[in-house]
Parts: sequence; structure tokens; C-alpha cells
Amino acid sequence: MKEKWLGFCRFVDSLHPVRMVVLGYLAYILSGWVLLALPISHAAGSISSLDALFTSASALSTTGLTTVSTGHGFSLFGQIVILVLIQIGGIGYMTFGSFVMLSKRGELSERREEIGRVVFSMPGDFRITKFIRSVISFTILVETAGIAALFAAFRHAGLDHPLWAAVFHSISAFCTAGFGLYDTSFEALRGNIAVNAILGILSYFGAIGFIVFVDAWRRLIGKTPHITLTSRIILVTTAWMSLSAIALFFVAEPAIQQLPPYERLAASAFQVMAAITTVGFNTIPIGQLSQASLFLLIMLMVVGASPSGTGGGLKTTTFSALFGVIRSALLGRDKVTFWRKEIPEDRIRLAIASLGFYAGALILGCYLLALSESLPFEGLLFEAASALGTVGLSTGITAQLTPIGKLILVLLMFIGRVGPLTFGVALFFPSGPRPHGKEDLAI
Repeated sequence: MKEKWLGFCRFVDSLHPVRMVVLGYLAYILSGWVLLALPISHAAGSISSLDALFTSASALSTTGLTTVSTGHGFSLFGQIVILVLIQIGGIGYMTFGSFVMLSKRGELSERREEIGRVVFSMPGDFRITKFIRSVISFTILVETAGIAALFAAFRHAGLDHPLWAAVFHSISAFCTAGFGLYDTSFEALRGNIAVNAILGILSYFGAIGFIVFVDAWRRLIGKTPHITLTSRIILVTTAWMSLSAIALFFVAEPAIQQLPPYERLAASAFQVMAAITTVGFNTIPIGQLSQASLFLLIMLMVVGASPSGTGGGLKTTTFSALFGVIRSALLGRDKVTFWRKEIPEDRIRLAIASLGFYAGALILGCYLLALSESLPFEGLLFEAASALGTVGLSTGITAQLTPIGKLILVLLMFIGRVGPLTFGVALFFPSGPRPHGKEDLAI
């Protein structure tokens, strides 16, 4: 028995770090599946094994697509299991284990540091040990502040069980999970500016990424003279995409034209925020949006959040790198630069590869859904983009999917959580040590 265990340990140690990340997330999904399939997790009636698996995968991947009502289908125990999966998926399954090791030993093994860099997609000049401590501290601070703010807002709005609702939705928002206790998400609170603003701030904080906040803190205390190129690109790209999309949604979406101006602006800002941060909440019925607005949301979901954040998608830095390649080609330049700083060629190749894997996964997912389902294709495309981007927005067809369709979405959510490129590397890259190199831009 001891020899078998040692052999298993040697096998695990020989795995490429990317494969370790994939297997780690898979183990948590399966564990959550077992717990959510237990009768104690069900509020009324029984939940099928497939729906339990779907919910576990959606929670761990911080997606938010559901086939069963979270607030009415699951008991308090089941909701707690979902919330724990969301928290683990949001900040990375390696973080808690690494934090415990740091608390006991003060340092991480070289192997765990290597895997941690894969999980967080970190630039080379960041120290993983300090970064993990910062992540834990920042998460506790933001989520606690979110709980306090939401509790006051929910109690003022007259909602039932405001404290539990505040805890659940604060963690769900910061981890950009999109799981909610209300079947219509936040449609009933569309005009509640306080709730909209709190959820938006929490979601942007999670999606922008821990790199930016650690970077900003180092700049504030004088450790560095300026923020890194990665942080500047994340902030500028997120701001420009959000503002541009809000303007387009505000002007072109027929479903909100009859709303008062302030509510119309709030609905536009909230829905754009929900797509680009990949949080997946909604204050207007997604199924009633025009095709133009649905396509706008799909584009935002594809770009998604930022590296080392809690959101999914292709990532703002990848999108920016690809934009830089196009701009350099049009201007006849050999190098890709931002603010007079050159982006290394290996970062550009990684961005192009990420786009290729992402597009391939989305195309294959849409094709398989079209084969298995008889629903309109635009709905299937939106569902696939939402699953792969770990967003959770839906036109309302998730529960109508066949068992095969649900399994396709489970796979897309899993790929989206670990990252399409990471998933591809895990499948095709030979085992062994991962080469190191300085990364000037996290992709």
C-alpha cells in the first residue's frame, strides 16, 4: 500500500503544473456534485444527479447558469455548499491551501509556487507568497464591506432574511459568480440605485483582478514608482469598453426606452457591468433584449474580465494585445507597444493562441448544442458564450436543454474556468517542468 501511495505521489509530482490545476478544479467539482446530490441539500422534492453536477460545475466555475432554483430548490445546507464552491472557484482552489501552508511554514515549496503562478497568471516580478497573503486579506476586506452595505440596502428594501441574502450575494458578486437567491435575479430591484451600485462595485473589484490592487498598494506605499503595464492596460481597457457599451446599450435597446432616464441609465450600466465582469446578474429580462443588444453582450462576455481576477472570458489583456497587433500591422511597425513599452513576442504568441483556443471551444460548443437541441440558434450561441465566459447570463433556455446539452455546457463552463488555453495545454503538453521566463504582461 505504501509503495502504491509513493508511486501515486511521484506520478502527481511529474505532472505539468497546468494539468495539476485542471485536476484540482475537477476534484472540487466532483466533491461538490456528491454533496449537492445528498437529500439534505434539497429544499423541496429531489434534484437529479445531472442537475446537481450542473450546479456544482456552475458554482466552482463561478458561472451562475442554473437548471434548478438556488433559492427554492436547495436547502440552507445546499446553498452553503454552493457558496463554498463559489468562494473556492473565485479566488482559485490553490489559494486556501497555500495560505494555510504560509501560516504554518512561512514559505511555499517551489512546486506550489509554480502551480500558483499558473492559477493566477501573474507577471514575473510579483512574489507569489506575498501575493497570496494579499489576496486573502483583500478578499476578506471587500466581501465583509459588501455584506455590511448589502445588509443595509436589503433591509431598507424590505427583503426577507437580509443578512443571509447579503452574505450570499456579496460573495457571489465579488467572485463574479452570478448565483442569486431570487429566481428573477435583481429585476425587482432595477430602480434601487444603492443595490445596483454595491453589486457593481463588488463585481468590478473582483473582475479587475488582484494584480491591480496589489500593484496600486505597492505604488501607494512607495514600493514602486508607478503601476505596472499590466495594471494600466487592465484599467484603461475595462473603462473604455464599459463606457462605450453603456452608451450603445442606452441608445439602442428598445426594452428600456420607456423607463425613466435614471432607471434606463442604471439598467444599461448594470447589464454591461454584468457581461464584462462576467458576474451574470440581470435587472432586465435577457430573453426580451433585441438581437443587437444580445450580440453586444456576447462580445463583452467573450472579452470578459482580467487576469488574476475572479471573472472569466478571454481577458482584457489578451484583447489589448490582439488590438496592439492589429494597430502595429496597420501602421507598418515591427513591434507591439503600449505607452512606449514593448510587449514581448512570447506574450503576443500567447494572446493569439488564447484567441484560437477560445474561438475553437466556442465554435465546437455551438456546433454540438445545435446538434443536440432544437432551440433557436441565437439562444444557443448566447448560452455557449455565457458558459465559456463563466458569465451566467441566459435568455431563459438553460432548464429546457436536453441532458446532452447540459453536459456540453458543463464542459464549456469547466474549460472557461481553467481557461481554454490552459485546458489545451493540459491535453497536449508533455509532462515535466514548466519553463520560466519574465512576463511583462499577464495574459
